[in-house]
Amino acid sequence: MVASMPRRKTSAQIRRAAELFSALRKTYPAACCALHWKQPHELLIATMLSAQATDVSVNKATPALFKAFPTVAAFAESSVEDIAPFLRTLNFWRTKARAVYESLRTLHTRFHGTVPNCMEDLLSLRGVARKTANVVLGNAFNIQEGVVVDTHVARLSKRMGLTRHTDPIHVEQDLMGLFPQEHWCELSHLLIEHGRRVCKARGNTCSQDPVCRKFCRESKTVTRSKASPSKTRRPPVRQRPCRRNG
Repeated sequence: MVASMPRRKTSAQIRRAAELFSALRKTYPAACCALHWKQPHELLIATMLSAQATDVSVNKATPALFKAFPTVAAFAESSVEDIAPFLRTLNFWRTKARAVYESLRTLHTRFHGTVPNCMEDLLSLRGVARKTANVVLGNAFNIQEGVVVDTHVARLSKRMGLTRHTDPIHVEQDLMGLFPQEHWCELSHLLIEHGRRVCKARGNTCSQDPVCRKFCRESKTVTRSKASPSKTRRPPVRQRPCRRNG
C-alpha cells in the first residue's frame, strides 16, 4: 500500500485542529490503546484480530491464545488448525487464524522472531495493512509513521470537518496535514475514545456534549433542530358552500 503523504492545510484549519486536540486531551487524559498486550507480537496479533470485531471481544479471546503460544516460535511451529479454536468467538475466525499463523511464521523465518519497526516490512505480513502497522509502530515502538484510521476515526474526522473523504488513506493524509507528527498516535486514541463514549455511529447522544457542540457538524444540526422545533400546522378550515335563496 502506498504510504500516505500529509495534505497541506490552511493556518485556520490547523488552529481549529489544535483546539480540538486540546479539548479531547482534557476530556480523555488517560486515552490509550484498549487492546491487551505485553510483547510487540501480541499487539500485532490483537490488532489483526480486531478487524470486524470489538476490542472487548479480542481481549476475551487473546489471553488463552497467548498462553497456548507464548512466543513467535510457538506460533510458527503450530498450524492454522491449532490456532483456530482460540478464535471461534470472533468474526471471520478461520481467515484470521490463517493470517495469524502465516504472519507469525514470516516473523520467525524472515525477521528472526522480531516484529519489525518499519512500515514496509510490516505491510509485507499477511493480514497487515496501514491501520495495523500504525497501531504497532505507534504503541510498541513509539514511531509516529501515520494516523490509525478505524471506523471511529473515519466517522469523527468527517463529522468534525477534518476531512471530506471516507477512504482511510485520504482521511489519514488529511489528519497528518492537520496535526503535528508527535501527536499522531495519541490523536487516534483520543478520537477512538470519543467515538466510543459519545459521538457514536447511531443516535444523537453527542448533541449535549461540549466537544461535539463546538466541533461536530452533526451535533450542531441536531441542536438547532431541537432548539427551533417546527410549528405544528393546523389543518385548513373547510368552508361550507353558501346557500342560495329560492
